[in-house]
Amino acid sequence: MTAFVFPGQGAQFEGMGLDLFESNEAARAIFQKADEILGFELSKIMFYGSAEDLKQTKVTQPALFVHAMATLKAKSTAKPDAVAGHSLGEFSALVANGSLSFEDGLKLVYARAMAMQDACEAVPGTMAAILGLEDDKVEEICASIDDVVVAANYNCPGQLVISGSISGVQTAMEKLTEAGAKRAIQLEVGGAFHSPLMEPARQALAEAIMNTVFHKPSCPIYQNVTAVAETDPEVIKINLISQLTGAVKWTQSVENMLKNGVTTFVETGGSGKVLSGLIKKVDRTADTQTL
Repeated sequence: MTAFVFPGQGAQFEGMGLDLFESNEAARAIFQKADEILGFELSKIMFYGSAEDLKQTKVTQPALFVHAMATLKAKSTAKPDAVAGHSLGEFSALVANGSLSFEDGLKLVYARAMAMQDACEAVPGTMAAILGLEDDKVEEICASIDDVVVAANYNCPGQLVISGSISGVQTAMEKLTEAGAKRAIQLEVGGAFHSPLMEPARQALAEAIMNTVFHKPSCPIYQNVTAVAETDPEVIKINLISQLTGAVKWTQSVENMLKNGVTTFVETGGSGKVLSGLIKKVDRTADTQTL
């Protein structure tokens, strides 16, 4: 069984998509359609923008989504047996399995990006990667801190990202280092993604998601907040709304895909290396490929 997996923020790179635009007509049409839907030339920022340009949430999220869709269009006619996406990548996965149209997916991604940007500006927050400590120990220490700080991204065994207020994350970093974490690295992000501080963004996106038509998918999606296979469009919507303030259970999603017979993971979009590396840390025998 083959799963298509789609990366989230952090997988962007300068010049992303230019090769596809120049060499493939179907991919070119995707970039042109995206510029038309958004009302600005996202493609130009992707092809010629600086790393700083690409780092803005309102650019990064639609850029990664469009890049994944253009890659899929240009390089694959195969139908996956399952799909999953890391955070933002969940929207790409939902287009890949037919739950969403490209147009609706892009509109939701852009609405999500703008809502998250607004939430970040309203309440400053940050995130940090905690390396070399058991998940339950990280959860326990976060829960003991009075400030907002939670486990946000379960990326692979021994790598968990925490998220919350600046003081909450900094306190947690000190306590987690004292508890034996090998490293605690504050991330260069715009805000406290996948934490309660994203509640205003969740509310804003909830309305957009509920007003969008979701179709019966061609294969299951392993969603971030539950890590289990899902095919019911109404449940998919609820999980997608919960994702903004809920944790990304990537480790658990990969474990469940492996248990359910997935043997090959095809990373689609972005730099092509982020998720493959995490999957190998869950199971080094897993077959990872890049589109």
